[in-house]
Amino acid sequence: MTDRFTLAQIRAFWTEQADRHHQSATASWSDRRVIELEIKEIVKRIADGDRVLDVGCANGYSTVQLAAARRVDVTGVDYIPEMIREARARLGADPALADRVRFDVGDITRLTQPDAAFDKVVVIRVLINLGAWDYQRDALSEALRTVTPGGLLLLSEATIQGWQRLNQFRREWELPDIAMPAFNQYLDEDRLLEAAASRADLVEAVHFSSTYYAMTRVIKPLLIQALGRPIDVADPEMEWNRWCAQLPAWGDYGVQRLFVFRKR
Repeated sequence: MTDRFTLAQIRAFWTEQADRHHQSATASWSDRRVIELEIKEIVKRIADGDRVLDVGCANGYSTVQLAAARRVDVTGVDYIPEMIREARARLGADPALADRVRFDVGDITRLTQPDAAFDKVVVIRVLINLGAWDYQRDALSEALRTVTPGGLLLLSEATIQGWQRLNQFRREWELPDIAMPAFNQYLDEDRLLEAAASRADLVEAVHFSSTYYAMTRVIKPLLIQALGRPIDVADPEMEWNRWCAQLPAWGDYGVQRLFVFRKR
C-alpha cells in the first residue's frame, strides 16, 4: 500500500512519540480508555509467580501495571531506546517494583531471550507496527519461541476484520470510514491463526473493546452530529468515554482484540 509508512518512518514516529509524551499513556495511543481495558483483560490471564515478557513495552505504562496487579517477574523490551529510557525513569519513581521489573532495548523480530523462558508473553499493539505480513509472521514466531510449553502468548492487536466490521456499522448511519493509520498495518486474523497453528492452540479471542468502539466511534459521533455542537469526538477524557469503558463487551465491533494462544 503506497500510503503506508516505511520501517524507518515507523521507527522515527515512535521515537518522536517517546520524546513528546515521555511517561504518559498517550506515548503508545491517544485513547487511554482502551489501554486500560486491554490491561484489565491481560491481568485476568496472568497469575502470581509467572515469569512475564512484555514485548514492545513502549514507555512501560502497561508493564508496570501488570507487575502492580500480580506478584510476577516482568521483563519489558522495546526497540526504541527513547521508550526504554522513559520506562526506566518510570520504574525509578516506583522503587517497590524495582526488584521484579526490568527494561531493555530489544527487537521482536530478533529477541535475545532464551527459548521457553517465560510463562506468559505479552504483545500489545506491536505486530501492527511492523509494516508487512512477513515481518509480522517472523515476530509472532519469535514471541512464541520464548513461551514455555503450556504457557500463554497474550496478543492484543488491531485486526483488519474488526476494522472492517466497525466501518460497516458506521456506513449504515452514513458516517465516513475510519482510516487505518499510515504507521499501522492491521493483522489479518485468518493469517494470524494459520501462522500460529503449528506451535500453539488458540484458547480464546476476546472482543474486549467492542462495546467501547461501538459507543465512541458510532453512537458518540451521531449524538454530536445531532447536537450540532463543536465537541471533540476523539476526546477520550470525556465522561461519555469513561462510562462506555465500564460497560460489558458485546459484539465484535472492536478493532482491538486479544488473542490467547497456548503453546504446545
